[in-house]
Amino acid sequence: MSRPVADLVARVEEAVREVSSSLLEPRAGVLAADEVRAKSPGEIVTVADLEAEAELGSRLAALWPGTPVVGEEACARAPCLLGALSSERAWLLDPLDGTTNFVAGRGEWAVMVALLERGLPVASWIWLATRRRMYVAERGQGASRDGLSLRRPPPGRSAAELCGRVLTGFVDPPAAAELAANGRRFARVGPGSRCAGADYPAVAEGDEDFVFYWRTLAWDHAPGALLVEEAGGAVRRLDGARYLPGDAAEGLLVAADETSWEVAREALLGPRSTPAGPSASRGRPGEPPSGAVPARPPLPAAPTGEDQGAA
Repeated sequence: MSRPVADLVARVEEAVREVSSSLLEPRAGVLAADEVRAKSPGEIVTVADLEAEAELGSRLAALWPGTPVVGEEACARAPCLLGALSSERAWLLDPLDGTTNFVAGRGEWAVMVALLERGLPVASWIWLATRRRMYVAERGQGASRDGLSLRRPPPGRSAAELCGRVLTGFVDPPAAAELAANGRRFARVGPGSRCAGADYPAVAEGDEDFVFYWRTLAWDHAPGALLVEEAGGAVRRLDGARYLPGDAAEGLLVAADETSWEVAREALLGPRSTPAGPSASRGRPGEPPSGAVPARPPLPAAPTGEDQGAA
């Protein structure tokens, strides 16, 4: 980033906290029925989502004039806005991740922001309001929680020692059943919190060793992916390719480090025929990335459902 980093990080933190305090926290669990509506099958949106995105988006735009702001709710209305992610610089915003939890009065919801440069996250912020925790990551500079350095503790080295979350809301029933059966190879597997903004910090902190996702919307994953990577973890596609927010491919595995990524991937889906590290490049649409060949066909997607970050 070419602007003074400390100043920018602090100003984004301030904006996120203030918007959360004024527009989100007072409404958690108390929205009226007419303030919640269906957005798509299995998803809802609320007046809180919309107002928080408008306010926080405006504040982010003012921090760096001329930089586009790509928000989840704006993209729901105009998907073409996703094209801005490949700009020289762009803000990516999820004003309320875990909307279903928010409406129900559960604590697992978050505000998430990422700054991208030429499609690559270079800074991210995750605010877990109910826990009063602010996670910040800067590419090449590490991760922090509430200003204190955050480094992922070493995980176990076998599947039987690993704990994680497997989200199957967008995977069809036979594939979900296979994943559930394979999950018995681990020490513990849960379904996820329905909030990527809570799942990613759980890996970075050491509460979980891996998380499997199928749907990979950019605003759900870019902030947390940078957090986990900068804390020492690994975030890659199921074929081993690097995760990029603008890539619409399905399937993502988040893990405590490179070794646990390989162990979790093999336990869940079987071995890959050709190992590939984070530098593996992705080919043209419909082609496997160079240096990475899936050992099995992709899991089929279910027609509807609910997964990480989905309301």
